[in-house]
Amino acid sequence: MATAYLLPIKTAAALFPLLALVLLLPTAVLLYRRHGVMSRERTLSVYGFLYYSLTAFCMTIVPLPKQTADMCQRFAIVAHPQWMPGNTFRDIWKEADHKIGLNALVLQNPAVAGTLFNLLLLLPLGIFLRYHFVRSLRATALIGFTVSLFFELTQWTGVWGLYNCPYRLFDVDDLIVNTAGAMAGWLLAGPVARMLPTLETLDGRALAARPVPFGRRLTALVVDVAGYVLASVFAMAVMTFQSGTAPTWTPIAVFVAWFVLLPLATGTTPGKRLLLLKLVADDGGPLLPWRLTLRALLLGALAMPFLSGLFLAVVILLNEPYPSVLFTTVRDSGAQGAAAVLTALSPGQLLAVLVGFTLTVTCVRKTLRHPDRLAPHDRISGIRNATLPHSRAIRAARGAAQGRAAGAARDGAGAAAGAARDTARGAGGAGGAARAARDAAGAARGATGAAGAARDAAGATGGAAGATRGTAGATRAARDAARAARDTAGATGAARDAAGADTQTAAQSPVQAAARPGDRAAPVAVAQDADDAPADADASGRPLATAATTGSAAEAQRSAADSR
Repeated sequence: MATAYLLPIKTAAALFPLLALVLLLPTAVLLYRRHGVMSRERTLSVYGFLYYSLTAFCMTIVPLPKQTADMCQRFAIVAHPQWMPGNTFRDIWKEADHKIGLNALVLQNPAVAGTLFNLLLLLPLGIFLRYHFVRSLRATALIGFTVSLFFELTQWTGVWGLYNCPYRLFDVDDLIVNTAGAMAGWLLAGPVARMLPTLETLDGRALAARPVPFGRRLTALVVDVAGYVLASVFAMAVMTFQSGTAPTWTPIAVFVAWFVLLPLATGTTPGKRLLLLKLVADDGGPLLPWRLTLRALLLGALAMPFLSGLFLAVVILLNEPYPSVLFTTVRDSGAQGAAAVLTALSPGQLLAVLVGFTLTVTCVRKTLRHPDRLAPHDRISGIRNATLPHSRAIRAARGAAQGRAAGAARDGAGAAAGAARDTARGAGGAGGAARAARDAAGAARGATGAAGAARDAAGATGGAAGATRGTAGATRAARDAARAARDTAGATGAARDAAGADTQTAAQSPVQAAARPGDRAAPVAVAQDADDAPADADASGRPLATAATTGSAAEAQRSAADSR
């Protein structure tokens, strides 16, 4: 059992260096384009995930069986998939020989060991998905199921047609257990992921320290060298096909076009464009042809021989036939590859590689010692590299812009709602103003009515005053009437007295005349009485007191009429 698991691990360890070398350039390009930097932590995480993926795949297919005529008969028991969930428990009970015990059911049970292995197989995948790729539990479950299905289909199809029949069983329980293992890894990574800084944070720190990383420029240079070599080979092949021979100046012409003319026209080379870099002058001016030519010559002298030899070595390694046998056995690929390269290179090529290696090491050393990490050809030519926005920065800027737009939209909506409320309050205020105007008009009418009431009250007061004056006049008239009545009564009494006196006098005069006919004194007395009478009477013969009383009564009646 242990040997069956160790062999896939050894196979993965043997294949990983070659795979890492082949994937180094694409991985660097991808990381630099996406994050702008290839930090140590992210690089370690990427290659750790790469090694884990290779190991998991090798555990699925290694060891590979020998292809024989009776292979399908030997593996006929696994020819048909097992679709019944829970079959693992029956295998455990079968491997325990129907015995109940810790050793039989758990510790020494191969079915339990196989189930535990299937659980642990995708557990690291859940950890990587949570920390490195920042995926949710649902996404982890879906990805875990997809990867497990890929492994099971690889086994069922005989490594996708490499064998005529499957040599491992397609088991639905493996799908369930593998998916559960991925989800368990995601859950276990939670506390660790919360304690560790995120990879984005680490990338941000690295970019803050070095805005233009040296590795990014080196990767762009490698891409430019590879592109230059391929373009030169293609141009020479085309010329050879057309005219039978290619001019010796073809590589020089391609070099000038690649490293001088293209930057002069576009501001960058194809490799720098791929790595989101551009060339800028130190003084901020345009790129001058002589500066670009000087920079290209220095770059070719310092780094081109080594990088060209390295590219040639990689091509030789990829053409070696021995990697195909590493699926069944482990060999020292590094030593054999180095020997193959040294054997394939001519002495002149080998010397060029060594000289280029020395110059490149010197250039790298001087670059790393510079405060701004500027290479010698950058400092001498006055042209340096500048970065273009990488994908994560663009997404962050787009997200920030969308956030600002959403905030502005929310602010606008809030302002519109506030304006609507203000308008509603203004409408309510207008209604209140109208009501206030109506109330003011009513108050004005009330004031007018109050003024009229005041006038009426004033008139009433005047009327009351007139009535009071009339009452006072009536009172005075009544007093005058009472005095007139008293005077009338007095006059009447005087009249009666006077009448009584006249009657008595008249009665006495005839008697006296008759008694003393010759007496002259009596007529004289009568005459005197008669003469005295007009002094107390008016022309009609009424007494003066009676006339005065009558006038007072008439005046009292007129005053009473006025008062009424």
